[in-house]
Amino acid sequence: MAWVYLVLAGLFEIGWPVGLKLAQEDKTRLLGVAVAVVFMGVSGMLLWLAQKQIPIGTSYAVWTGIGAAGTFLVGVVFFGDASSLLRYVGIALIVAGVATLKLAH
Repeated sequence: MAWVYLVLAGLFEIGWPVGLKLAQEDKTRLLGVAVAVVFMGVSGMLLWLAQKQIPIGTSYAVWTGIGAAGTFLVGVVFFGDASSLLRYVGIALIVAGVATLKLAH
């Protein structure tokens, strides 16, 4: 169950930078901050649950890896962030590192 918590924590980790991005606009500032705070809290609670059984170094690396890769994809798809083959290679390396940590656990 700890790995389920950890994956969910990583997915919720994507929500808070998205909330901060939404908060950049005056008309969505309060909603964006609220989204960021809620997702941050849920993500942190799920990470805490996961760390009861998964070592801190592994759980933190997986959590941030999922968050980084997911936020990158959300940025490209929804916010028009730059996209290039090299950037996708970088994300693939992050995913490969996360998978390696899981396999080595």
